[in-house]
Amino acid sequence: MAFCIITDSASDIPDSIKKEYNLYVIPTPVTIEGIDYFDGESVFPDEFYTIQSEGRDIKTYHISQFMFEQSFRPYAERGDEVLYICFSTGIAGTFQAANLAYNVIKEDYPDFKMTIIDSKCASMGFGLVVERLLRMQKNAAPNELIIEAARFFCEHMEHVVTVSELDYLFKGGRLSRTSFLAGSVLDIKPIIIVDENGSLKAVEKVRGRKKSLKRMIDMVGEKGKNLENQIIGACYGTDKEAFDYITGQLQERYNVKGIIRGRVGCAIGAHTGPSILGIVFLNETNDKFEPYLV
Repeated sequence: MAFCIITDSASDIPDSIKKEYNLYVIPTPVTIEGIDYFDGESVFPDEFYTIQSEGRDIKTYHISQFMFEQSFRPYAERGDEVLYICFSTGIAGTFQAANLAYNVIKEDYPDFKMTIIDSKCASMGFGLVVERLLRMQKNAAPNELIIEAARFFCEHMEHVVTVSELDYLFKGGRLSRTSFLAGSVLDIKPIIIVDENGSLKAVEKVRGRKKSLKRMIDMVGEKGKNLENQIIGACYGTDKEAFDYITGQLQERYNVKGIIRGRVGCAIGAHTGPSILGIVFLNETNDKFEPYLV
């Protein structure tokens, strides 16, 4: 019986990590002009953002109970144990659908053991959690400790995000009309976090793209813990120049142990637009897990 760590594509976990650990990632669905695609399987970031820039109709929806049943059942059939780190309930209904699927499978396989954790994270936020867990597993951490670490990392993961265009936040109902109009005129850029409920929340407004990038980097120093010993995460949509700037500054200012670099896919990008930039890191560390994170 194997202990298997899995996640979904809203984690935006890089292909290099998927290949290194043979990680199974459940694809998130997206509808483009009425046709279903699957993030990271039949549509990829470059193609997606081109489609988005053309103004084509894009809708996202969470992985359904049926899709989860299809994904989980092979593990039950093999007698494996599963740890699934899922997209935040504050943004999608993934956690509920996954639990419904698990309960259905349990009727056929009552001994099937699965832990489903609502990450309350988005994009590379829970991608970074998964990478840490895989590293711990590679270094022979006990399964119970990996599950404990998963809860800790999810609870203490910080997200700092900004976008340039406000249109997508406005269309998605995450920005009022007044804020959208005023922000567009005054070149206001929001600083967004993922709050304790796992929801996207604008906490600051900064004038101009450059200032928003600098503010993001400052917030990492204000909220991060033991950054010099952390491998942190950073991700972007299409603005590679801005992305290179923030990753360079993170290394220069905080001497971080490393940076996992990723692209923001459909699940988040559809609602934020191509200019999205994000940084994820821990606001607390725990010595109990450190020996397995070498």
